[in-house]
Amino acid sequence: MDKSTHFFGNSVFGQLISLIDTEIIAKAAKKHHSDYYVKRFKTKDHLISMLFCVFAKCSSLREVSGAMLGLSGKTKHFKLENIPYRSTLSDANKRRDSDVFCTIYNKLLQKYGHYLSDSRIKDVINKQIEIFDSTTISLFQDIMRCVGRKPKSGKSKGGIKVHTVINVDETVPKMIWFSHGSTHDHVLLKKLRYDANTIYLFDKGYNDYKAFRDFTQSRTGFVTRIKDNAVFSVSEINEIQDNIHSGVLEDAIIDLTVKDKTENSVLKLRKVKFYDRTLKRTFEFLTNLFEIRADLIAAIYKLRWQIELLFKQLKQNFPLKYFLGDNENAVKIQIYCSLIANLLITVIQKLLKRQWAFSNLVSFCKIHLFNYIHLLRFLENPDKDWLKEQIKIEQLTLF
Repeated sequence: MDKSTHFFGNSVFGQLISLIDTEIIAKAAKKHHSDYYVKRFKTKDHLISMLFCVFAKCSSLREVSGAMLGLSGKTKHFKLENIPYRSTLSDANKRRDSDVFCTIYNKLLQKYGHYLSDSRIKDVINKQIEIFDSTTISLFQDIMRCVGRKPKSGKSKGGIKVHTVINVDETVPKMIWFSHGSTHDHVLLKKLRYDANTIYLFDKGYNDYKAFRDFTQSRTGFVTRIKDNAVFSVSEINEIQDNIHSGVLEDAIIDLTVKDKTENSVLKLRKVKFYDRTLKRTFEFLTNLFEIRADLIAAIYKLRWQIELLFKQLKQNFPLKYFLGDNENAVKIQIYCSLIANLLITVIQKLLKRQWAFSNLVSFCKIHLFNYIHLLRFLENPDKDWLKEQIKIEQLTLF
């Protein structure tokens, strides 16, 4: 009998954990002192336990600890040294600084960035396009301030806002900040790095004329949508070429007033009016890119939709509705671990020649988390009749 090529000496979960170098975890723990005065449940055990929660979609501490206690004797393959009790995991989520998980995520992004990067768009524009946006995650307890009125019951809900920057050619978060759900988006514009070789894309909720002036002075490009109630004056109308096919209705240079405490200043920007034939809608874009074609401005802004797809992907495939702690630190840890899991699955997706939907990969890993299947081989050739070979192997082990 031919030996199956799909079965492996390591479980699917172990193969996913093997993508994380132990050295990365050790350096991050040393940097943030996250293992000081800790005897058993180290940072590595904490990370693996939380990744198990994310991949298995556990919704409570008891579910995580109970499931992992059932794996006693099988933890060697995924490098778990100490199985946590419910109280141990709860205390770790409360006390261990969430920044250590942020550092681990950033190091993994540096390591696997070349698998994720696609430079085709950058080659056309000759600049790096980055998308900036936020998503709000509702919390059942009043952990962080959320927007909206208080319910009639008097029990306040919390909300955490996740501000994210992604490269348009990577589709995974590059930088992440957290704030209360009631924080206005434009406040986080000052955290962006000014760079003459970068173009930022963001929605009209980030309209801030002072920030636009800083972008322009530092020669950092941006494309956004202008607000309906914006006050401006048109100083110049550019000639539109082939507007019938391009969809460009207007290309104008406008003057905006930037109000300061001492004196006001005038900022020159470009406003492009564009008709989208697919959506049958008219859009008005605001930018400081004066040399790029007007129809290309509209095409660049359309790329902003990628970050909305990322938020949808995270919320649909990972447990971000129920959190394993009633404190801010525990919420952040679970979000960082979801981002790490998202990165690992994205790397697997990029390594495969066969096309797989992201949600199908996550479902497959959840179902076969502790099956000993060679993950990449099976995903490359899932049509092979490997189930019959498994049954034959199991029958041979009975004798």
